Amino acid sequence: MRAFYSPDQALHSPKQFMRFGELAAPTDVPARTGALLDALARMGITPETPPDHGRAPAGKVHPAHYMDFLESAFRRWQELPVHGPEVLPNTFPDLSAERVRPPCPTDHLIAQTGYYLGDLAVPLGEFTWISALRATHSATAAADAVAAGERAAYALCRPSGHHCRADRASGFCYMNNSAIAAERLRSRFGKVAVLDIDAHHGDGTQSIFYDRADVMTVSVHVDPDAYYPFFTGRVHERGRGEGEGFNLNLLLPPGSGDEAFLAAIRQGLDAVAGYGAEALVLALGYDTHVEDPLSLVRVTTEAFHEAGRAVASAGIPVVVVQEGGYQVSVIGDCLERFLQGLRSGM
Repeated sequence: MRAFYSPDQALHSPKQFMRFGELAAPTDVPARTGALLDALARMGITPETPPDHGRAPAGKVHPAHYMDFLESAFRRWQELPVHGPEVLPNTFPDLSAERVRPPCPTDHLIAQTGYYLGDLAVPLGEFTWISALRATHSATAAADAVAAGERAAYALCRPSGHHCRADRASGFCYMNNSAIAAERLRSRFGKVAVLDIDAHHGDGTQSIFYDRADVMTVSVHVDPDAYYPFFTGRVHERGRGEGEGFNLNLLLPPGSGDEAFLAAIRQGLDAVAGYGAEALVLALGYDTHVEDPLSLVRVTTEAFHEAGRAVASAGIPVVVVQEGGYQVSVIGDCLERFLQGLRSGM
């Protein structure tokens, strides 16, 4: 199995995020990448550095005005007469429900920060842009490997991506790696599915493909009545227009364990098979794990092995894109068990 990762992805080092009304210590720490690289090493997998694709693959998902903001915001922030250590918003507009909004109506940095950053969990630091851009390259390279004939490839993406909409960062996510991989696969496959098994609803991915019939989106996540992102991810959200019927949300009640988690994954894979997907993007997070600091469910490490076997049983090529998971002491074991299960079933 081929894997892709750029060391630049570890440069992003956020200093804070808002939790329960306090600026808390970050959970998306650079050490996450080390734990995942160690897991790959135990499996004899040496990740390849992806080619530098520039902004082109991300540009299939994200408009130029949004990426311009991400690329320039920290430098412009330093030019303000008074500023904090990272770019964070202090105002939010009334966000449109449209998939892609027009550019921010003003070039004022404070306004743009509120327009393009959707919450207080996406601080922009000195290296956020390069890390996010290189994560898109890892996702692109893994998708290209599968398009060229690999049965499976793994993109070790950090920062994560599935909360990022076409033109709005949120929830630790700045560009949507899973959506970029799916869009890349569409150059080779007629129908592509994204199955997201991170604990949080893949709201950004849903938004990006909500009006489309050529990419099905399925998300297994904790009930948003009790969990971030709260405002999307319910069962009645089925797609719109040409995308009607091609979005599926499968909810886990708080306190759920392995049985409910795996049953939802199998239900999602059944939907993917019924759709007729020719390739799959598996958005893989470990924040369902019982030890994760953000978890409301009680999934064990061993469940990830069974999840990998279930994904393999779909019988279609798969790009595994890394999403969340913040307990550094367990995420490497979760990845190892998932990939072992995936390998054993292919």
